[in-house]
Amino acid sequence: MKRIIAIYLPQYHPFTENDEWWGKGFTEWTNVAKARPLFRGHYQPHLPADLGFYDLRVPETMQAQADLAGEHGIYGFCYYHYWFNGHLLMERPINDMLRSGKPDFPFMLCWANENWTRAWDGGDRQILIRQTYSAEDDVAHINYLLDNVLCDRRYIRVDGRPVIAIYRSSLFPDIAKSMGIWRAEARKRGVDLYICRFEAFGEVVTDLESVGFDAAVEFPPHDIIPLLWKYRHFRYSVNNFWRRKFGHALTLDRFRYEWYVEERLASAAVRPDYKRYSCILPMWDNSPRKGRESFVMTGSTPALYKKLLKGMLASFEPYSREENLFFINAWNEWAEGNHLEPDQRWGRQYLEATKEAVDEDSRS
Repeated sequence: MKRIIAIYLPQYHPFTENDEWWGKGFTEWTNVAKARPLFRGHYQPHLPADLGFYDLRVPETMQAQADLAGEHGIYGFCYYHYWFNGHLLMERPINDMLRSGKPDFPFMLCWANENWTRAWDGGDRQILIRQTYSAEDDVAHINYLLDNVLCDRRYIRVDGRPVIAIYRSSLFPDIAKSMGIWRAEARKRGVDLYICRFEAFGEVVTDLESVGFDAAVEFPPHDIIPLLWKYRHFRYSVNNFWRRKFGHALTLDRFRYEWYVEERLASAAVRPDYKRYSCILPMWDNSPRKGRESFVMTGSTPALYKKLLKGMLASFEPYSREENLFFINAWNEWAEGNHLEPDQRWGRQYLEATKEAVDEDSRS
């Protein structure tokens, strides 16, 4: 049995900082609704179907999301968590869920520990709120989580250990020290943490224990960067770092989803020599945020997505009875054209493909 966890963005409600930075009433839907096709056959905008342009301040919305996910083979959500030296962003949906006890659906957190920037890239340009690190903040942060989140009965665990992920561990000045503080503070409460690092931006660490982690999690589409060389007859800019270093023009990157499926399935049989959980994409198109600086996967269909999910599930051997996590990026990244939630083009077909793949894997 594998536990399928969908990564979840909580930015679908107005809050003070976004009002100041982007204009009154801004939410992720603002970018989604203004998107337009940039080339012939480009599928934009992605418009929601069953759940509409929802507001996460409405409790029925999160219940409806959990119902949809649970009905289609998804075990739980991994909510992004935004902490900036005690200042929280986008915390209301999670806080409401914690206070109300609803929806009764498993969840975990991933600390999105980047700078919050106007360029939507977590970098050092046009910073709206900066991420800084200190031992004092490490203590305050983990105690906040222990007091308010990790104690929740719905929280996802491995052998009783709450699972928490770090989005970009390379940004810490001393990640081993910070994770050591987290573990020490948790043990004072009788809690043993299970800490994962996302392999964001292709940042691979194989000696996980030495830097304080129990496991890694793949994070597509960042794992696509090497494939851009293989299919180099398409123009590419790769990412902001690449553009700054090599001076490539700002161009629209296009990459066929079927190539991604083929490459992932071909490499799936090669098990890494460290503990790493798989993660896949249903689709990708961040042009609503980045316009012609975007990366677009073309040609995704529910059938191709099911082929990928089924093959990756078949190749994944859990590391133990409860070390059976499998991630999907994402549940609702609408401005990155990356969602399992129903849209007006495909309806529930991606969700139905998820359930079919999960059911077929459980029977095999």
